[in-house]
Amino acid sequence: MKQIITYTSALLLLFGVVGCGVDNYPAPDSQLYGTFLDAETNEPVEQDIIRGSTIEYIEHGYASQTKQTMIIKNDGTYRNNLIFANTYTITPVRGNFVPVAAQEVTVKGETNLDFKVQPYIRVKEASIEKVGTKVIAKFKLQQTVMNNVRKIGLYAHPEPSVGEPMRVALAEQEINGAIDPNKVYQLEIDIPSNSNVLKAGNQYFFRAGGIIDAPESKFNYAKAVRVAL
Repeated sequence: MKQIITYTSALLLLFGVVGCGVDNYPAPDSQLYGTFLDAETNEPVEQDIIRGSTIEYIEHGYASQTKQTMIIKNDGTYRNNLIFANTYTITPVRGNFVPVAAQEVTVKGETNLDFKVQPYIRVKEASIEKVGTKVIAKFKLQQTVMNNVRKIGLYAHPEPSVGEPMRVALAEQEINGAIDPNKVYQLEIDIPSNSNVLKAGNQYFFRAGGIIDAPESKFNYAKAVRVAL
């Protein structure tokens, strides 16, 4: 019995040493945050939180050069509160804006890094309101590149992160061409036709946007609007 107790004590001591070794690794001690801003208007560039624009970053000093990612929020902001102080190569990718170059950034403590970008489309003068039994969106579009506008859409969801990939009801229109910046586009969602997902007396968020015809492009949006049905 004494021999068994000795072996058990030795194993516990070994696990304790290993555990102390793991606990001695330093924790992430810095934060990286910022906003994607329209280089012309200085307004945040609205995003999709699902299948939206992302940030890839590579921490310097390691042979593996592993890419890590950060998600951009619907309002165009991002934040990572658990990042090591170090130098990183940071690249926004697969965005709803003209691609931007990678940049080296030293992260230490509270580090702010905003991105000035050119959105493919600006959704301008947008209004969304309930009119009778419909929710109607009216807006103008400004495309900033030569590529055609592929389609426009109005999307509804109970959460403010509403968008093309996150919706319970929608109205879309194929464009597949250049747009007239002076034209007022109108999209309508009929409430009775969507009564199984749009319940009378409830509130929903609606967001209008458009997508350019470019590789890996994402929707550009106006701000989401809450509408009581």
